Amino acid sequence: MRVVVVGAGPAGTRCAVRVAQRVPGAVVTLLGAELALPYDRVALSRLLSGEAAVADLITHPLAELAQLGVGFRAGVAVARLNLAERRLETTKGETLDYDRLVLATGSSAVRLPLPGAELPGVLAYRDMDDVRTMLRLAQDKGQAVVIGGGLLGLEAATGLAARGMKVTVVHAMGWPMDRQLDPEAGDLLTRRLGRRGIRFVMPAATVALEGGQHVQGVRLDDGRLLPATLVVMSVGIRPNVALAREAGLAVGRGVVVDDAMRTSDAAVFAVGECTEHQGRTIGLVKPALEQAEVAAAALAGEAPHWLPAPDAAALKVSGTAVWSAGEISAERAEAIILRDEGAEEYRRLFLRDGRLVGAVLYGDTADAGYYMRLITEQQPVPSRAELALGSSFGEQAA
Repeated sequence: MRVVVVGAGPAGTRCAVRVAQRVPGAVVTLLGAELALPYDRVALSRLLSGEAAVADLITHPLAELAQLGVGFRAGVAVARLNLAERRLETTKGETLDYDRLVLATGSSAVRLPLPGAELPGVLAYRDMDDVRTMLRLAQDKGQAVVIGGGLLGLEAATGLAARGMKVTVVHAMGWPMDRQLDPEAGDLLTRRLGRRGIRFVMPAATVALEGGQHVQGVRLDDGRLLPATLVVMSVGIRPNVALAREAGLAVGRGVVVDDAMRTSDAAVFAVGECTEHQGRTIGLVKPALEQAEVAAAALAGEAPHWLPAPDAAALKVSGTAVWSAGEISAERAEAIILRDEGAEEYRRLFLRDGRLVGAVLYGDTADAGYYMRLITEQQPVPSRAELALGSSFGEQAA
């Protein structure tokens, strides 16, 4: 069976490797649009901050892929799919036939349609090329503005600050990571990053980027101009669905898949950030890897079902431990709050009908796994005091 996987990100690479391991005689080809070996995109922040080199991010060297039975080709972008003939065409005009196809085309960073958005020095934060450009511009240790105070935006801000730049984060809400943190945890995080020299302007909106041959500043809706020699847009992602849509596959916000990651064409599967399952898209690596495993199992002739877990997010910035999962602004829920001012530790737990539905942890995230299990299993929780104090008490009580 000829299996072609389009996209060499974490989900595509995992799927290709698992198919090669589980499907006897499969001829697996992995196509990567970037001129790079498969790498850990989650660890790009470590590359930006100087904690890691490019080689440290490589997850599968070429020889290892070959040994696993995966033929890898870098710098190969797919131009179109012919579903009827089970054939794809690359942007260079080459054709490749398949028996089964896996789309792992990922997502692209949203670029705000602002005046000046195309100026040199205005970047997204999405892949290794973006980081290389950011590192080059950071050599002069000028002023950087990060538009967007979400998870990726804060990683970019922290990395650029570690490189000696003066960094300002512009965020539309009143606290950073507003989709993952409540206002109290967001305030703690703002103060912690402020001590690293990162300035926050919140709530605020950007109306234009100004400059001539290169970006020079960010204009806010209140008229202020923030000087900038580098601007990073980190305002969300959009699933890459153009290839699937043009081929005639069912597409909503993402490529529509069933519980086995099969698309509207029985010979085509999709995994990762390009997918839409039961009306929802994903933006985290853990569910993307789970989808890859499910697709590989289906290609091996099994009947798997992907059951998405509640969303969870952790801030991967050295020295700042933040974690959240489930509903963090839960309606009809009561909250348990535990705060230690001296240790800068905070947790808020959301309960509904005696069950944990969401959690926010700041400073000490050792109980993340314990709370995730309670949120996922939806079993009645221990007493409120035991729940607040975490696994060392709750597990004993159980």
